[in-house]
Amino acid sequence: MSAKIKHFPGEEIETKDLREGKVLAEKFRPKAKYAWAAGIAISRFLDELKNGKIIAATCSKCKRIMVPPRIYCEKCFRPTDGWAYVKDTGVINTFSVSFLAADASRLKEPIVVAIINLDGASEGMGIVHRIEGYGDWKEIKIGMRVKAVWKPPKERVGAITDIKYFKPVKE
Repeated sequence: MSAKIKHFPGEEIETKDLREGKVLAEKFRPKAKYAWAAGIAISRFLDELKNGKIIAATCSKCKRIMVPPRIYCEKCFRPTDGWAYVKDTGVINTFSVSFLAADASRLKEPIVVAIINLDGASEGMGIVHRIEGYGDWKEIKIGMRVKAVWKPPKERVGAITDIKYFKPVKE
């Protein structure tokens, strides 16, 4: 059987005690510096996005073209051994419609996010991105053709957001 603590030793302090200087306190701002690497495959992918191109990794054994690129093939477990550019067009594999913002507030117009199978990549290879530039969101369908809308070259920084969104295109 455990005993319940009914009283904690010491004195309680309140925020006003800190503000009024009744309690010793130390304020400091750490000068922490961070460095990280995206790795070989994703670093190349991001560099190419800055140039307005989408690059994929290739596997010569199973002939897959993988986007986003990776350093090994999950199908045959070999290191990837090449690069290939794919188009900035494709089809919607699946999508989600949300009327909630990141802060859980209600939106009048929804956010639509899709997995897009890019033209030139192997089947089942897709990237996740926003869909915009549509009329009524209810018209978005699986299999719908889309095209990337890029930021202007001077605004690109080497991030997936260098593609502003994908918009439906008529065939």
